[in-house]
Amino acid sequence: MIKGSEMSVVDANAEALGVPRKQLMESSGNALADAIREVASATDCILIVAGRGNNGGDAFVTARFLDEFDVQVRLLGRAETITTDIARENWDTLVTAEYDTAEIRDSTALDLSDADVLVDAMLGTGISGNLREPVKTAATAMNEADAPVLSVDVPSGLDSETGDMADTAVTPDHVVTFHDTKPGLAELDADIRVADIGIPEAAELFVERGDLQRLSRRRDSHKGDHGEVLIIGGGPYTGAPALTAQAALRTGADLVKVTCPTSVAHEIQGYSENLILYPMQGRRLQPGHVGPVMEYAREHDVLVIGPGLGDDDETLDAARAIIESYDGTAVVDADPLQIVPEIETEANLICTPHQGELVKMGGRSSADWQERCDLVADFAADIGHTVLLKGAYDIVTDNDQHRVSRTGNAGMTVGGTGDILAGVTGALAAVQDPFEAAVLGAYITGRAGDIVADEHGNGLVASDLLDAIPKAMEQPKTK
Repeated sequence: MIKGSEMSVVDANAEALGVPRKQLMESSGNALADAIREVASATDCILIVAGRGNNGGDAFVTARFLDEFDVQVRLLGRAETITTDIARENWDTLVTAEYDTAEIRDSTALDLSDADVLVDAMLGTGISGNLREPVKTAATAMNEADAPVLSVDVPSGLDSETGDMADTAVTPDHVVTFHDTKPGLAELDADIRVADIGIPEAAELFVERGDLQRLSRRRDSHKGDHGEVLIIGGGPYTGAPALTAQAALRTGADLVKVTCPTSVAHEIQGYSENLILYPMQGRRLQPGHVGPVMEYAREHDVLVIGPGLGDDDETLDAARAIIESYDGTAVVDADPLQIVPEIETEANLICTPHQGELVKMGGRSSADWQERCDLVADFAADIGHTVLLKGAYDIVTDNDQHRVSRTGNAGMTVGGTGDILAGVTGALAAVQDPFEAAVLGAYITGRAGDIVADEHGNGLVASDLLDAIPKAMEQPKTK
């Protein structure tokens, strides 16, 4: 089963892999036509009631495959308001080829009396709430008609996120849904057919630009709505926590604060005036700092612990105490990774090791990325947390699910890019669940690296990625 929002991601990922939406629409329309042939008799009139989105576009294609029938296509609204280029092109094809088409400006004028089979192609996935005009009146007319109703993908009025049906939703006799079943379909008193439209399995495995659709921001947002991140780092190193904090800001976190030893606070502050510091007395993170750090942690949505901390025994003892006491979401990077397998915590951890760190944690790897997926999934199950294994193919798994990101380049072997990834992932974890945050973190960081590699090649440095992060997060426009 797949939710409507996830289906949109998969569609976009398929396009990124080379299967254009227009091709998917052609396959959908053909599958729908096959289903109609099983319902209809030779002399039947097939009446398609279509909306202005891609759900209607699927049905426009269907009409071209049903020349053996009397087919009528009724568009709810004006053709110039069809919302996507591919749906509009398929409508224009019907008009140019002189199919029986008409625009319905007033839904009370919709005449269904000639129909032997009704096709509901008004609304698809991505729609929720009560039906509005003209769809509401049209749906009522379809429900009252004597002809059997076949819905395209989902019945108009079904919320494909929750499976809830609007009070005035279409109640179909048949549903042809695409790629996978949707929430709520199993509860319908209808024949449900799942049609394979040629979306490759890779569209759900590989992270692609469709996944960027998960990123959104309300226009009426307030400060803090998009996350407050606390970076716990520094001591032996100053650049790492500064890179992590700046990456979190560039990814969209509203507030990013760094708690670090006083010995490096001035240097870290010097990297950017945008950083807010909580200094701790001393040269390294120590067990005596745990209490104050936990006070800071309660004020934040996400912790990122590890960048620049080093592996001093007292530092790792303090990191252990912090992670054990925390019950939110935390990104663990660098030296504290090695202590994660021995820790019991209520926190949701996102661990970001490279292969050497994974082995040090007790995991196993492989030169074959597919075998590596299975090995990392087993390790994630053992420790009970999300793992983002960095490499040429980044593997993200929480055992229940796994994804692979292929962005990035050989120039990113330079030091500091892992700190960038930790910051990007931390910011995303404030607004996404841990698995999706790790998935997007891997993709966006690698994409930022690819952007700067166009200019700097193998001579890129980690700080080059900071300004590229917003561009790497941009969603391509759909047509």
